[in-house]
Amino acid sequence: MTTTQPENAIEIADLTVAYRERPVLWDVDLVVPRGILMAVVGPNGAGKTTLIKAIMQLVRPAAGQVLILGRPIRAQRRIVAYVPQRGSVDWDFPTTVLDVVTMGRYGRLGWFRSPGRSERDAALETLRKVGMEELRDRQISQLSGGQQQRVFLARALVQDAEVYLMDEPFQGVDALTERAIVELLRELRARGKTVVVVHHDLQTVPEYFDWVTLLNVRRIASGPVAEVWTERNLRLAYGGRMAILAHELAPAPQLRASPAPDER
Repeated sequence: MTTTQPENAIEIADLTVAYRERPVLWDVDLVVPRGILMAVVGPNGAGKTTLIKAIMQLVRPAAGQVLILGRPIRAQRRIVAYVPQRGSVDWDFPTTVLDVVTMGRYGRLGWFRSPGRSERDAALETLRKVGMEELRDRQISQLSGGQQQRVFLARALVQDAEVYLMDEPFQGVDALTERAIVELLRELRARGKTVVVVHHDLQTVPEYFDWVTLLNVRRIASGPVAEVWTERNLRLAYGGRMAILAHELAPAPQLRASPAPDER
């Protein structure tokens, strides 16, 4: 008997997360279809990182449910890859680039197997993709910020996951590295993977992504960029900061004036 795969990669219902009784996410409903490249944008303190951590069960929600391909994350963890913010990682930990990337294969090995030749070969191939093969034996503490970001991206890629969650992967990288990362994300999308990226550069959203979620504690709007990337939705998300953002976005003709149909 054949089973059909769910159409949605992620389904979030009534998600609320609070820190010290202060809501960081409030009653968030969100559906992420399979095979899209989606940005999560919003002002500082909007709950973007918390949303990714809640999906990964790294923070405990006060209420709500998260499903990955129709099942809870505890049953799907092997098919979900996570790239945290670079600043949240202890880069002084004594390990090499190759070791870090090989860790991405541990979920497939189980408790009683050690990584072998096939895991090492997969890690090396992924390092080639991100342009880091020559630095495979270097300690991660000796890398630049952009190189560190490439290593963590390689660790996620080597998992061969179905869903990728990335928290500001472009933070602190140069333009060349950013373009290389974008191409890798597009390659994942072309292979039918789902990629969710916390992103802060509003100018590049229409260029890099086909789907966007605007967040400010609550979900403001979510859908194809062509439909929801509107001035009205940005004003709802950013409020009084929109005057400053309007100057930054002036060259971007992709903004539409009409509201999205699902805005709140």
